[in-house]
Amino acid sequence: MAHFLIVEARFYDQYNDWLIEGAKAALEAAGHSHELITVPGALEIPGAVAMAAESGRYDGFVAIGVVIRGETYHFEIVAGESARGLMALTMDGVAIGNGILTVENAAQAEVRARPDQKDKGGEAAKAAIAMFDLGQRFAGE
Repeated sequence: MAHFLIVEARFYDQYNDWLIEGAKAALEAAGHSHELITVPGALEIPGAVAMAAESGRYDGFVAIGVVIRGETYHFEIVAGESARGLMALTMDGVAIGNGILTVENAAQAEVRARPDQKDKGGEAAKAAIAMFDLGQRFAGE
């Protein structure tokens, strides 16, 4: 059994609740334990994951958040930089599933977040589990 940390940027409560529900269900179905922390925004998720990874207390991470396009360039910065930060950590061998939704509108967010629809929270947790398992495989060789 592995221990995962779900790191959420809480801004859109209902979408986050659905994403977390899906992530927790996937982790529990696979027999893994989890904790949840909240950070101010999606840009803070990679930093929180980096700090938590350094602690050695977690085997993997699930990033959860929702970024909906607005009227300014801010969407591109948040979407791109949060993904870039998480990718940099994965290149260092940290097992992460990216469940940060980057969508055009609320309707897209709902479809992707709901566990009974696209279940992107569950998919992110499954990706984190897969990367953890891969790391274990390579560590054993």
